[in-house]
Amino acid sequence: MNTESNRVEFKLKLTDKFERSVVAFLNYAGGGEILLGIDDNGSIAGLADAAGDQLKIVDRIKNNIRPATLGLFDVIREQRDGRDIIRVVVSGGLQRPYYIREKGMSETGCFIRVGNSVQPMPGQMIEDLLAKRHPVSLQTTPSPRRNLSFGQLKIYYQEHGFEITSEFLGNLDLLLPSGEYNYAAYMLADNNGVSMKVAKYAGTDKYDLVENYEYGNCCLLTATNRILERLLVENKTFAKISYPTRLEKNMVDKTALREAVINAIVHNDYSLTVPLVEIYSDRIVVTSAGGLVEGLSQDDFFNCRSMPRNRVLMRVFRDAELVESLGSGMTRILRAYDRSIFNFTPSFLEITFPFDADYKASDGTDGIGAGQATPQDNLRDENLLREFDAVLALSAPQATPQATPQVAKQVVKILRAASESAEREALQVATDITNRKHFRKAYLEPLVSAGWLERTIPNKPTSPNQQYRITEKGRAWLGKVEGKI
Repeated sequence: MNTESNRVEFKLKLTDKFERSVVAFLNYAGGGEILLGIDDNGSIAGLADAAGDQLKIVDRIKNNIRPATLGLFDVIREQRDGRDIIRVVVSGGLQRPYYIREKGMSETGCFIRVGNSVQPMPGQMIEDLLAKRHPVSLQTTPSPRRNLSFGQLKIYYQEHGFEITSEFLGNLDLLLPSGEYNYAAYMLADNNGVSMKVAKYAGTDKYDLVENYEYGNCCLLTATNRILERLLVENKTFAKISYPTRLEKNMVDKTALREAVINAIVHNDYSLTVPLVEIYSDRIVVTSAGGLVEGLSQDDFFNCRSMPRNRVLMRVFRDAELVESLGSGMTRILRAYDRSIFNFTPSFLEITFPFDADYKASDGTDGIGAGQATPQDNLRDENLLREFDAVLALSAPQATPQATPQVAKQVVKILRAASESAEREALQVATDITNRKHFRKAYLEPLVSAGWLERTIPNKPTSPNQQYRITEKGRAWLGKVEGKI
């Protein structure tokens, strides 16, 4: 990127006019990027104190620009040609016009992008934008409940290195000017009435509903993680055998599906309905309400420009590292799929992930291609069962030899589901064991004791954010089982 444009501005260093450029992009549909440490000709000069400038930029944007901009910008340090630069990604905001705080909502405080330049906003444009400003949002809508607690949200922040102070909720814009909770606070509280669904159908239409999972009534971050874990289980891995290699694939691309679900939750219009995930026999469909945000075109959308509908949720999800940066989710989806998977309507945005052609060509049994032996079949191998004895002795010492293969089948499912960190619920779902206590006593605790699974938060076994992942010891046993396929 060697030239400035309507979306890109170069700055050699941080100056007093920096806020003008940020305001101009906030007032511009789709936003843009400011690159510091690059001169007007596109030559990389670098910054002498990039770390210090990064802190100053965050502080200046937060304190010198109004309305509040949390969730609408990223400040990223990068290296180019061995020199430090800073990339400031600014999203187009919904509460336009944005302005420099000390100048007020005037022609000396409001700016707009015109080509590759920053220009004062005419008074008539200020009035027009103010008249169209979105009055209803998660930040301005009162919570339907007064007594809210935020234990789960605070744990997420503490685990990511944030200090919880008395200003915690206010700093996240979870309070109305009156001091009462807003609707964003309600969605992030430990208990609420917001519930999202994952529906599973037997065929290619909605005629035969097999299962209907509901995730919610808790902190939105927790509900999101549970949906993602459910989809890890549903998005089965299958084997494509081609000499001399054995290729493992998922029904749909895992990264793209994850990003689509997170984007649907963060950018959903909750005044209409909640996001929905539907699993059919040939595809997975992710639907969010609200269509494209007003002012964001399809070209902007496919060029990975971001205009968050719910900036508070965007900020919180980014703090919790569920979102990396503005527009990053779309970039990952478009790496794996083309634009044809998207369907836009005035009220909805629908993303359809077709199952991999190789998976549809197989029988899909247990996620293994047609004609291939399953890991469960190979558990009749005496050597593998002997290696399993240590875990069996911990989990069910009274079990008969005939019961051993059945217990081992469940362990295979658990270890495969734990290939990436997963909560207890996701591992239990993989086994179809409904009794939580039995699952914990007979499988989860013995696998942890045997060193085949490990907790991601070992010092807090009962943490609501506790997850489990397979260890090298567990992976070695599972590899021997699957190596026979």
